[in-house]
Order: sequence, then structure tokens, then C-alpha cells
Amino acid sequence: MIIERIEHRACFGGWQDVYQHASTVLDCTMRFAIYLPPKAAHGPVPALYWLSGLTCSEQNFIQKAGAQRYAAEHGIALVCPDTSPRGDGVVNADGNDLGQGAGFYVDATQVPWAEHYRMHEYVVHELPALVEANFPVSGRRAISGHSMGGHGALTCALRNPGRYRSVSAFAPIVAPSRVSWGQQAFTAYLGEDREAWKQYDATELVKAAIERLPILIDQGDADEFLEAQLRPWLLQAAADAAGYPVYLRVQPGYDHSYYFIASFIGEHIAHHAKALQRL
Repeated sequence: MIIERIEHRACFGGWQDVYQHASTVLDCTMRFAIYLPPKAAHGPVPALYWLSGLTCSEQNFIQKAGAQRYAAEHGIALVCPDTSPRGDGVVNADGNDLGQGAGFYVDATQVPWAEHYRMHEYVVHELPALVEANFPVSGRRAISGHSMGGHGALTCALRNPGRYRSVSAFAPIVAPSRVSWGQQAFTAYLGEDREAWKQYDATELVKAAIERLPILIDQGDADEFLEAQLRPWLLQAAADAAGYPVYLRVQPGYDHSYYFIASFIGEHIAHHAKALQRL
């Protein structure tokens, strides 16, 4: 598969790049960012896949989180896909909570979305295969994300045992079936059958999870979306009932912004590095 580098910048002794490629899964041209730490010059390194939130692209995390410093220290690559398929031929919707920039990391089954919106398959399979074939990146993977991307990280890990070494999230949408952001997206992408929604709802997936990857979640208590859209206590309750290890840290004074992410991203990368470097 042909990939084209469109950005190339030195960063903490490594390289912060952005590439584009033709995605077979999404049937459009996609962009992804990849940070290769200095250690990658000497052989394959493990990778942390980061999923961003509503209205974001591959740019938000690499510009605002300050994660490259910690990735360089731990010898981990950072891979950041876009949040949805893009392009003139890709269906969109008015507003920012559906369509381009709002793929919700599901594989859509409904017309007109099903033609392009297969972000779960793209993140879990197509993108890692592309990255591991073209860069000094090993098959040791971790996954994390923010808000809608936190939902994506949790569901990718819970639905695909053995695929990731670790998982974490910042302010994730943990119960999309029970909040308006998720209900709007799921109705459009998956249809009216709420049973079909359960396969992308972390509070449902933990009940029958085969693998027990500990989940680290950071949530700010000043987050403007906490009560209406996020509700991390719902996942904590479901996980406790199922005996699934969830570590929910409520951070006083923090909101939903990248100031919050930048404050704790070093701890998350250390969490992933411990799992990724274990033999």
C-alpha cells in the first residue's frame, strides 16, 4: 500500500510525521500522525494508538498534548488516526456531532453511512497493519483516547482480546447508549435496534469481557460534559459487578480540554510503557 508523507518535523530527538493513504476499509483518503522516538532508529518499538474526540483530526493530540516528550523517554511510537473518513465523496451531516469528525469508532450498518464509516475496523486492523509494514513499529500495541476517542479506545480493547497490551482513557463516553451524543450517533450509524448498540458500549462489554486488561481512566470533576454525556461511574459500577479492574481517578478542578490531557499524559504513557515493555 502506498503512503505519502505530508509533514515531517524533528521532535525530542525523534520525528513527528503525518501521512496520507488510500484506505480500503473506508474507501477514501485518510491521514494519520505518527511519532517515532529516537529508539526507533535502532529497531522496532511498541506503539500507543491515540483516538481523538468529536470535531478533532489527527492534529489535535500531536499539537496540544505534549506527549512526544514522554514517548521519547519510554521508546514508544504514537499513532494518531483521524476521527472519521473524510473527503468530498464521504457523506456528512450538519453540525459537529455526526458525520465527518464524528465517526464514533463504530462500523456503520445503515445507509448512507455504511459505505465509508467503518472506523472500528480501520483502527483495529487496517491502520496497525499499515503502520507495522512501513515503520519500525512492533506488534506490541496499546490504545488510549479522549471523550469520543476514549469510548473508542475502551471498545476496541474490550472487543478484541489479545490485540492490545494496555488501555486507558481521558474523560471517555463510557455509556453511549444512555447519553445523547451516543444515542444520536448510534441511531444514525447502527439503526434503531438497541441490542446492536451494546457491541460498542463499554458498560455492556465489561460484563462479558474475556480478557482483564486493567482500565485507567482520568476524569476532571470540572468537566462541563461530566453529568450529561460522560458519567464514568456507570462503567465503574458495571466493572465492579463483573469483577473487571477499572481505576477511575477523578481530578479536582480539571475540565474537558487538552490542558487536562497534557497534565496527565505522562502518567498514562508510563502506564502503557510498563505493559508494552513486558515480555
